[in-house]
Amino acid sequence: MRSNRATARAGVSLAATLPLLAGALAFGIPAAHAADGPGRDTLTGTKPAWATATADRGATPKGTRISARVHLAGRDASGLAAYAKAVSDPASPLYGKYLTPRQAQQRFGASKAQVAAVTSWLESAGLTITDVTPRYIAVTGDASAAEKAFGAQLHNYAKGSRTYRAPSRTASAPAGLKGAVLTVTGLDNAPHKATHKDQLPPPDDVFKNAGPFSSYHGSNVATTLPSVQGSKIPYAVEGYTGKQLRAAYGAGKRTGKGVRIAITDAYASPTIASDSATYAKKHGDAGYAKGQLSQVLPKKYTRTEECGAAGWYGEETLDVEAAHAVAPGADIVYVGAASCYDDDLLDSLGKIVDSRLADIVSNSWGDIEANETPDVAAAYDQVFMFGAVEGIGFYFSSGDDGDEVANTGTKQVDTPANSAWVTAVGGTSLAVGKGDSYLWETGWGTDKASLSADGRSWAGFPGAFTSGAGGGTSRTVPQPSYQKGVVPNSLAKANSSAGNRVVPDIAAIADPNTGFKVGQTQTFPDGSQRYDEYRIGGTSLAAPVIAGVQALAQEAHGGKAIGFANPAIYARYGSKVYHDVTDSPTHSTLAVARVDYLNGYDATDGLAASVRSLGKDSSLSAVKGYDAVTGVGSPAPGYVESWNRR
Repeated sequence: MRSNRATARAGVSLAATLPLLAGALAFGIPAAHAADGPGRDTLTGTKPAWATATADRGATPKGTRISARVHLAGRDASGLAAYAKAVSDPASPLYGKYLTPRQAQQRFGASKAQVAAVTSWLESAGLTITDVTPRYIAVTGDASAAEKAFGAQLHNYAKGSRTYRAPSRTASAPAGLKGAVLTVTGLDNAPHKATHKDQLPPPDDVFKNAGPFSSYHGSNVATTLPSVQGSKIPYAVEGYTGKQLRAAYGAGKRTGKGVRIAITDAYASPTIASDSATYAKKHGDAGYAKGQLSQVLPKKYTRTEECGAAGWYGEETLDVEAAHAVAPGADIVYVGAASCYDDDLLDSLGKIVDSRLADIVSNSWGDIEANETPDVAAAYDQVFMFGAVEGIGFYFSSGDDGDEVANTGTKQVDTPANSAWVTAVGGTSLAVGKGDSYLWETGWGTDKASLSADGRSWAGFPGAFTSGAGGGTSRTVPQPSYQKGVVPNSLAKANSSAGNRVVPDIAAIADPNTGFKVGQTQTFPDGSQRYDEYRIGGTSLAAPVIAGVQALAQEAHGGKAIGFANPAIYARYGSKVYHDVTDSPTHSTLAVARVDYLNGYDATDGLAASVRSLGKDSSLSAVKGYDAVTGVGSPAPGYVESWNRR
């Protein structure tokens, strides 16, 4: 369910793809700041690619109000990267030797002297300090003060039909700060908009699945609908539940007890406590103990209309209910962001790291890599690295538009899933059979053909691509060491002879046609608000499912934090602990029939039948071995216990 609300993460500039230098690491050391003339150090990546001479529309008025964040590099940025790598590598003597947040800050965070020096510089330029955190100093001021501070004039540039502000040259900081500044964000404002104080809106309009359904894959065959490739096909499942997912992914008797899962999204569902409790009771999941589900929320929300705040309620609901269904003994803390902008999402991630609120963090949001700029990427990676040294693992959904060509016209991956410091979670179509038996999985990719007007055939079969697991090769992030020797060169070197990061790392159920049932309070046509259930999917489902599986694995690990798991995940590559997912796991027809309400909630306006073909993910393919749809595969029975420290 990586819908428009989840992909409208508007804080990144809509820039062309850039070389990711500052802070975006090849699982190694950050790039040094280049000299920017006498007494200045360049803050690489702060001038967006769209700020060209031909697009220049003149200087930004000197009185224009600017809000920016100056991100602090800390005492030892190279040491942070090196320690994050060592503590996450099972072959390293430092593996698992995590630091507390206080220890991490004392060792790698900005010193008081650095904060004082950066503050003095900013204030001397005429900027006003509005916030100081362990990671950044927030400032406001007019354009002339920002230009003085960062050594770059601000101009207005045409971009499409709009005009945005950006530095006319790469920003810089005084060399006398000795590298204390990592980067600055906010000097360009594409597509930032003014903030406003809003109350959260009511839940979105109701959505219901029509049916008929299968209770498990193949249990109800669509005998009255046309055949597909000579065979009758089953109706889509009504929605798998925790019992079925736990069986499919080898949970055994593990519950995730003693493990803390954090979930980040924007805003917060006002009915999450009652909805999740009702859902657990209806579907046989363990009830929530006192304090097992908690929320950490901002003091106020902004941009609620622009970000579609109510839509994020469903995202939170899916994430919480899926994580609890797979790991019913784990504690869950929801950390909501004030909006869908990067600054606010970064603040949510920062809260988790600063106070070590969790061991595992599930994130079902993102944007396309072309919208990413190096300054923002550097800020994200720094948070992820601090999390790694504290034993916190970040899991990001890989996207729902396959190679993104149908969505954007350009083959690309999503961000922050492209970071070398997170676990990118791809998607599958899952078939669970009678008695909760695992039957097979394909890579998630869907073609849709509708029932013909005469009801005798599927018009234009197999139809058009609708959605699929995100994946592919980054254009900006160098290949991390843990992918070498596993990811085929045909993927790793698709965009560079030196090799790049390939997404995803691991996968789980995502296809909405083989999806998960969730329960949520929704707004009905009569204006009433009440609990109802529906089937849903997307890599927004895969991410919390894998987070739940990792909670089970951490329990098997003796309760000791797994932390950034990618090196260990890839070390298990090729073993029986993974389902090696391919697009052709059986000789049977890989398709399901769906009947949907035309209006989304009842039969008043009629029904629409369609066939959904499985394993058809844009130009991406799930093949034997590592692939750009499912990574190393999905967890098989044995995966959870492979973490057992006996």
